[in-house]
Amino acid sequence: MKRVDDFRLHFGKQELVPIMIGGMGVDISTAELALEAARLGGIGHISDAMLPTVSDRRYDTDFVKVKLTQYKYNLENSDKAAIKFDLGQVAESTRLHVANTMAAKRGSGMIFVNVMEKLTMNAPRETLKVRLDEALSAGIDGITLAAGLHLGSFAMIEDHPRFRDAKLGIIVSSLRALQLFLRKNSRSNRLPDYIVVEGPLAGGHLGFGMDWAQYDLLTITKEVLDYLKAEKLDIPVIPAGGIFTGSDAAGFLELGAAAVQVATRFTVAKECGLPGDVQQEYFKASESDIEVNGVSPTGYPMRMLKNSPAIGSGIRPGCESYGYLLDANGKCSYIDSYNREVELHPDDKKIQVFDKTCLCTHMRNFKLWTCGQYTYRLKDTTRKLEDGSYQVLSAEHVFKDYQFSTDNKIALPE
Repeated sequence: MKRVDDFRLHFGKQELVPIMIGGMGVDISTAELALEAARLGGIGHISDAMLPTVSDRRYDTDFVKVKLTQYKYNLENSDKAAIKFDLGQVAESTRLHVANTMAAKRGSGMIFVNVMEKLTMNAPRETLKVRLDEALSAGIDGITLAAGLHLGSFAMIEDHPRFRDAKLGIIVSSLRALQLFLRKNSRSNRLPDYIVVEGPLAGGHLGFGMDWAQYDLLTITKEVLDYLKAEKLDIPVIPAGGIFTGSDAAGFLELGAAAVQVATRFTVAKECGLPGDVQQEYFKASESDIEVNGVSPTGYPMRMLKNSPAIGSGIRPGCESYGYLLDANGKCSYIDSYNREVELHPDDKKIQVFDKTCLCTHMRNFKLWTCGQYTYRLKDTTRKLEDGSYQVLSAEHVFKDYQFSTDNKIALPE
């Protein structure tokens, strides 16, 4: 059987190792992780999820404080329609993160940014356009359009001078979603440069319903490859979700995929943004500790560890500070769930909300432990130390294991 290193991903004249690290927010796919992927000749992602918040942590800005001060009067009000993001601050935070990451890039690889349509921010079109424009202006190599169909995203940026220069890709979970995107964007005379086909075993938000187990990545990938061939469209296809070994990856490359996107094994890399204690929770997890549930206010099912502190947490909605999931009318389903429980338990000092979670606050605080289906296998990729903890890996070790391993073997660290 071939290994991943026997293949290359081609973008025009550029040749890359066909390994892409997925864009995990909020700053779980850090700049450091993306930079390692690029240094090693592959593709790394940073995420644009909650970038004003990430900017405060990384670059000593005070966007969250300024926003909270402006809207503090509204803390006790369940109507969040008045809470708006300052588009200048959204632009500055995007510019800071992208430009600083690109300035540090070394090696022959590329760095993309994962841009989530579901971050509606109480002004879906305006905030998305700013994020896309600023990422392009700050020099990002490519943009992966994620968490939604993005049927209007190309049109938003078609006047940008880098619209045909930067690589633009989409994430789909079905052939139908791809067909919808291509039909909607046909007038731009600009095909996507790559298509990430994300299967039902991926981490975080899924592009499936609660019947996700009825689908599989291999079947969807074949359908997409066959369709593109029949339509004579030469667009690289990149499967994602549940590709745990180099042999898994090589199998998709032999099938005709141009590269693979992987993420789960990088959650326990030193360069990952997850705190060390959370990484140990990932290592310790068993298969029964992983679930797909409906607690996300986005309406998408999410895969996570059952013992995530966010599940059942009844914290007050943090929209005045964050509010990234407020829709165009200033609504978020967590607010409704929270208010319902407060009304049902008016005398309780601490309430619990199980059907939804405050995604913004908990993701910011690393309390919502989203994960891929094979997270329970992470303990088999490393060594257990004398104190009972597991050895954290380097991104280079994981990347090269994908690149060079054969026979479904996983190399343990030194």
